[in-house]
Amino acid sequence: MASSAALSLGGTPGKPWILVLATVVAALIAPSVQIAYQWERGVLLRFGKFVGIRGSGVFGVLPIIDKVAQYVDQRIRVTDFRAEQTLTKDTVPVNVDAIAFWMVWDAEKSVLEVEDFEQAVVLSAQTALRDAIGRSELADLLSHRERVGHEIQQVLDAKTNPWGITVQSVEIRDIIIPKGLEDAMSKQAQAERERQSRIILGTAETEIAEKFSRASEAYRNNPVALHLRAMNMVFEGLKQKGSMIIVPSTAVETMGLGALGGLTAFNQAARSGAEAGRGEQKPEETSGAPESAE
Repeated sequence: MASSAALSLGGTPGKPWILVLATVVAALIAPSVQIAYQWERGVLLRFGKFVGIRGSGVFGVLPIIDKVAQYVDQRIRVTDFRAEQTLTKDTVPVNVDAIAFWMVWDAEKSVLEVEDFEQAVVLSAQTALRDAIGRSELADLLSHRERVGHEIQQVLDAKTNPWGITVQSVEIRDIIIPKGLEDAMSKQAQAERERQSRIILGTAETEIAEKFSRASEAYRNNPVALHLRAMNMVFEGLKQKGSMIIVPSTAVETMGLGALGGLTAFNQAARSGAEAGRGEQKPEETSGAPESAE
C-alpha cells in the first residue's frame, strides 16, 4: 500500500515521453521570444531571405523558420587606426595615429552588403589615411591636420555610404617623425627665430637712425639747443651712473662740452677761493677790535 501511494504521487512510470515533449516544446518556444535594446536593430531572415528589421523591445520569431541574423548597434562608434612607416610626398617616413567617428544608419545594408562591416571600415580608413599621407608634404601634414582629417572623412563616407554607414569625422591624433629629422627641424626653427630677431633688431636700428637724423636737422643751426641737450645728457649720466662719466673727445669738441666743463671747473674754483678769502678775513677783524677799544 505504501509503495503504490508513492508511485501515484511521484508520477506514473513508463511515461517519460511527457517530460521529453515538454523539454522539446520549451526549446522551440524559448528562441521565438527575442529582445532588442533601445540602440539595436535586428535583421530578420526567413528561410534565409531578408524579411524585415525589428526595432527595440520584445518581438517574436517563428521557430526554425525565422532567424535573427545580427543585432546592429546604431550608436556612434569610435574606431582608432594607424599608418606605420608611410612616406609623405617629400619622402619622409611617418607614423600617424587617427580616430574615426562613424555610425550605421541602415542596418539592412550593413548586414547584407558587406560581410564584416566593422573590419571593412577599419581597413578602408587605413587605406585612406595612407593615401592622404602620400599626397601631402610633411609641413602640410603637421600644420593642417584638420584639413587632412576632412579629406579622409570625405573619402571614407563616399566608400561606406553604400553599406549603410556614414563617417561623421576623422581626427589625426599623433604624427611621429624620425628622431634625427625632429632634431634637424628643431635646429631649423631655432635658426629661423634667430633670423627673425636679427631682422627686428636691424629694423629698430634703422628707425633709431632715422630719428637721430631728424633730430640732427633740428640741432644743426641751433647750438644753444645742442648745448642744452649735452648738459641734459651729462646730468642724466651723472645721476644714474655716479660722479664720473666718460665722454668721447669727438663729442666734447662737437657739442662744446670742453668749454662747458672748463666753465664749470672755473666756477667751482672761484667759489672755493671766495670761501677761503672769507675764512682769512674773520680772524683779522677779531684781532683789530681790542686795539680800537684802547
